[in-house]
Amino acid sequence: MLKGFQRKYLRGLAHAYKPVLLIGQKGISESLSEALEEALESHELIKVKFIDFKEKEQKKEIIAELEKANACEMVGMTGHIAIFFRQNRDPEKRKITIPKEKQ
Repeated sequence: MLKGFQRKYLRGLAHAYKPVLLIGQKGISESLSEALEEALESHELIKVKFIDFKEKEQKKEIIAELEKANACEMVGMTGHIAIFFRQNRDPEKRKITIPKEKQ
């Protein structure tokens, strides 16, 4: 579980990123989960854009399912774009170092 300042740090890193995945009218599918898994494995920090789900409750449900299914954490949401993070299990492959203490 990430702390507030760690989420803020990750949101700052993700600012320049482009969305890697798009969630359309089909919502969550097997292929979407697999694509999210691959993206998190290679990038650790990714953006996901909601195309057809404009209601906040729908997005919250989908985000909760994705977090649970892919063992990741949403660190922020701006409009229709959610930012997900999952640190690589292999310490040598990690690209992002999360600050342990508030700066």
